[in-house]
Amino acid sequence: MFSYRHAFHAGNHGDVLKHAVLIACLRHLTHKETGLTVIDTHAGAGLYRLDGDYARTSGEAVDGVLRLAQAAGLAPLLQDYLEVVRSFNPQGGLRIYPGSPFISQRLLRPQDRLRLFEIHPSDLPTLVRNVAQLQAERQISVLSEDGFEGIKKLLPPQPRRALLLCDPSYELKSDYARVHGLLQEGLKRFATGCYAIWYPVIARPEAHELPRRLKALATRAGKPWLHASLTVKSARVRRREDGSEQRPGLPGSGMFLVNPPYTLQAQLQVALPALARLLAQDGHAGHLLEAG
Repeated sequence: MFSYRHAFHAGNHGDVLKHAVLIACLRHLTHKETGLTVIDTHAGAGLYRLDGDYARTSGEAVDGVLRLAQAAGLAPLLQDYLEVVRSFNPQGGLRIYPGSPFISQRLLRPQDRLRLFEIHPSDLPTLVRNVAQLQAERQISVLSEDGFEGIKKLLPPQPRRALLLCDPSYELKSDYARVHGLLQEGLKRFATGCYAIWYPVIARPEAHELPRRLKALATRAGKPWLHASLTVKSARVRRREDGSEQRPGLPGSGMFLVNPPYTLQAQLQVALPALARLLAQDGHAGHLLEAG
């Protein structure tokens, strides 16, 4: 159950999409003076070394944030994303990659709150140590609980403004059903919250069905939604000369939002085509953006 470690994938194309969208949402939601609660259901370790053993083993950041950092003339949404990531590397270069907890904390104001769920036996103590360095105990809570269940006690928040980010590993097939259940429960308890769900685009029926099921749920609830996906390569499994299978890794990912900022769709209309072009790994790269 706990074999997944995000340290292997930090800064990959999925993180680029997820964190660029997260930053855009936080920029919009913090315009209003009223306090905001950010809930991260699967927080991870919080900070990652791109020059560490895990990241070097996978090399995924090379085709993600590191490739993007070499590009010029980026769309504003992507430029903002890179500036936030670079703010964690004051000595230059990109050695530290911030996960969603640290990105959120960097953009929040004194009146805002951050609630982080994590249960991975390795990532939890690392997250606790990383958060302790911020000396922001009144603003940040680290909860050693299953985020799928733990959100129930936090919704609705006071004041009634919140962004909930859900990005499980999908290591278990049951995660897809639990994500649907989380959104269903969230909309029942707090219908006006902004919900942002990341999911992998992989050759698994549950992955293809998830955005369709989330659309149906949001539509039944009468809530606006936005769906963005980025594909960087083919999902086809190839055969090596010895007959073994060569799996492609993560071909793409998507973000599904309910009650998204009204400014986000226009930002993504510019940024997504650029991402598909800049991060393409073969001729199958592409993007999708739809709203309802």
